[in-house]
Amino acid sequence: MPVSGTTRCASPFVVRGWCPSAWRPLESGDGLIVRLRPPLARLTRAQALGLCELALGHGSGTLDLTSRGNLQLRGVRETTLRPLLEGLVALGLVDGDAEREARRNLTLAPDWSEGDETEGIARAFMDRLDRLPPLPGKVGFAIDAGSQPVLGLVPADFRIERGETGALILRAEGRETGVPVDMDGAAEALIDLAHWFVDSGGAGSGRMVRHHAELPAWAQGAVRPAAPRGPLAPGLHPLGAAFGVAFGSLHAEALAELLDKTEARAVRLTPWRVLLLENAALVPAVGFATEASDPSLRADACPGMPACPQASVETRPVAERLAPHVAGRLHVSGCAKGCARSLPAAVTLTGRGGTFDLSFETRAGAPPVIAGLQPHQILTHFGAD
Repeated sequence: MPVSGTTRCASPFVVRGWCPSAWRPLESGDGLIVRLRPPLARLTRAQALGLCELALGHGSGTLDLTSRGNLQLRGVRETTLRPLLEGLVALGLVDGDAEREARRNLTLAPDWSEGDETEGIARAFMDRLDRLPPLPGKVGFAIDAGSQPVLGLVPADFRIERGETGALILRAEGRETGVPVDMDGAAEALIDLAHWFVDSGGAGSGRMVRHHAELPAWAQGAVRPAAPRGPLAPGLHPLGAAFGVAFGSLHAEALAELLDKTEARAVRLTPWRVLLLENAALVPAVGFATEASDPSLRADACPGMPACPQASVETRPVAERLAPHVAGRLHVSGCAKGCARSLPAAVTLTGRGGTFDLSFETRAGAPPVIAGLQPHQILTHFGAD
């Protein structure tokens, strides 16, 4: 199994057109970042415990949850990358074919049930991965076939979701309406739309939302998505129990302990920094939130300095102290790139030259209201010192 070359991260920040993957890791300040896309965003108990062992043996043990429901291993050493990948392939968490692994850029509603439409369409789509055309690295698919859509704010370019009529619809990102499809034809429709995207020059735009070519007649429809439901939150769930993860970052030892403590059968990844544990008890666990009101879940913060060479400030210590004192969303970014959150936040702190710029109701990098703040000045300003 040849290992693809890594890509180095330089400063000042660079907006990249791809995401790291297992076979194409990204070098950061704390080592290589290896991204996993587990099938159906689900790990059995054995797979999860095996992953924890690999993360501790070949990396720093730090695991990150991403906004697409993927999982990243941090601090991987180049000397141990090959045995790590071999272990992940053996666990069934990474495809042994690098091209197929890169094409598995799929997000699905995490509370699917065995035999329902979300699972059925996802499996049919994965069976057809070889039929996808070459796509820009960030282009992805969403399957959201529950009674109400839940992935509307999760990044995706082509969606299968529930329409307001009750039928499934195929919808291209950036279009307000979609066309009805049935379960048997949904996966094929996603692939056909991806081929149209490439054939119509979409690769030059990079993402569907920026591609303004007229959709083919068969993909044009007037059905709006059904009214959305809220994202999965910590607490009891019909499938088990959901646990929040502050900043989407946890340690492999903590995950292994949580699995033992809850006697969970499997772990499902979500795009909202929440782990859904099947057949699990909801118990207090250090480092995990069990209530939706936990302030840490309102805060977004990238790894910051020194983990990311593009950051000029430490981010998470400030976010952790400040979150209980901010009403609404808090975003603390190590640089203007804003990796942790692409949407505006009630309070945004952007690292610049070793200090923070403060702004309100904006994205990272927006013109500041107050510039050049030290952490203690920020905490004082919000009464958190």
